[in-house]
Amino acid sequence: MENILVVGATGTTGRKVVSLLKSSPYFEPIAMVRKESQIREFSDQGIQTVIGDLEKNISHIMDAIDVDKVVFAAGSGGKKVVEVDQEGAKKMIDASKIHNIKKFVMLSSMGAEHPEEATELKDYLKAKHNADEYLKASNIRYTIVRPGSLTNDKGIGKISVGQPLNEQGSISREDVAHVLTKTLHEDAASNDCFEIVSGNQLIENALADLANS
Repeated sequence: MENILVVGATGTTGRKVVSLLKSSPYFEPIAMVRKESQIREFSDQGIQTVIGDLEKNISHIMDAIDVDKVVFAAGSGGKKVVEVDQEGAKKMIDASKIHNIKKFVMLSSMGAEHPEEATELKDYLKAKHNADEYLKASNIRYTIVRPGSLTNDKGIGKISVGQPLNEQGSISREDVAHVLTKTLHEDAASNDCFEIVSGNQLIENALADLANS
């Protein structure tokens, strides 16, 4: 089994990623939390945790834990987009590079490819764009997932995917979490960036077609 560090494990999407990894026969989650008070939520489930604050020095974050791959699902909720969504992501990418992480899966956002064209959330999309570009230049194997508007609806297990997708839409956090975990597999798209919204193709089939295209 591979150990997966989930950055943003206490977020809505991050929690779903941790849960999926915990039930997987292939992966074991390590939840990154900001405060000691957040540890128990995961330790009660037998999930390993590590404390790290993306606004501070996290170069040591992997010194005491064995991490194979990283899922970056953290976000500031629009409050500290440069400090967290951009610079925090860069810090985690740097730490991953030092520790020879096998793969880095980044939760980005539709619109991050050309943030200058956005009519709203421009600062957020620019921060995500800068973080994505930093990852691409890092020489770490990566997958960048850019969903449409996130909802808390129940997942349907089906998506539309494209590079780019050329359509707007929404997608449940549950389905996004499934996509993030599936891109951790070795046969999933690597050094790739794609957009997703809810659609008509099973997630497994959509990602397989993407990897073979």
